[in-house]
Amino acid sequence: MKPRIKSPIEDEPGADGTAGVEEITLSEQVYRRLRRDIMGDAFAPGQSLRLELLKQRYGSSFSPIREALNRLRSERMVVATTSRGFRVAPLSAEELWDACETRILIDCDALRRSLAHAGDAWEARLVGAYHALTLAARRAAESAGPDPDREDALEARHREFHHALIGACRSPWLLDLSAQLYAQTERYRRPALAGVTAYGPQRNVDQEHRLLLEAALSRDADRAAATLAAHYRKTAQFIEQVLEQAGRQAASA
Repeated sequence: MKPRIKSPIEDEPGADGTAGVEEITLSEQVYRRLRRDIMGDAFAPGQSLRLELLKQRYGSSFSPIREALNRLRSERMVVATTSRGFRVAPLSAEELWDACETRILIDCDALRRSLAHAGDAWEARLVGAYHALTLAARRAAESAGPDPDREDALEARHREFHHALIGACRSPWLLDLSAQLYAQTERYRRPALAGVTAYGPQRNVDQEHRLLLEAALSRDADRAAATLAAHYRKTAQFIEQVLEQAGRQAASA
């Protein structure tokens, strides 16, 4: 039986409104920490993930580390090498846009189905998810410096909001595919936004989420789908610019 440890990662509030404590396996803890480090650019794209290095970093035996790496490989966060090792999956603008446009196909279809079946429970969940997202965004903006826990909390609330939008689609396949594509775009988005306080004056992400909420609550499927697609493409455009800038800097170094 695998040992269980207590971790505050992504805790949910208890019945009294206080943060709960979630019990997770050791391999789950290693997975979350390694995933956070990849998302946070602690490991560069293409970097080799040597087992001995990971063992020292996470204070774990090889078995939980291998489990975490295989799980991340299934999510395409890492890739296997010919020497039976692992490395961080590389990033490219081509893959970014492939993931973005595929996500638009999946999520817009799921959103249309969700709006067709949406009831009071769906609406309450969506409004609650949006409120939680705005609170998390406000707290993250108020942080004096980098705060991984608040960034993780913001990402969890962001994920919950987008999941709530399509939550009534009645298709487990669409929901699973959406979750996979969310993870792929998150892999690009979080490192790109590391150290960036905002997308810039030309974009207001909070307003984009509010417009998404309003379109969904009005049950206007065409407007909601168009708003969602534009939201995804604006993020991809920003990330592409970051990738191009990083490429220019590497070439001139």
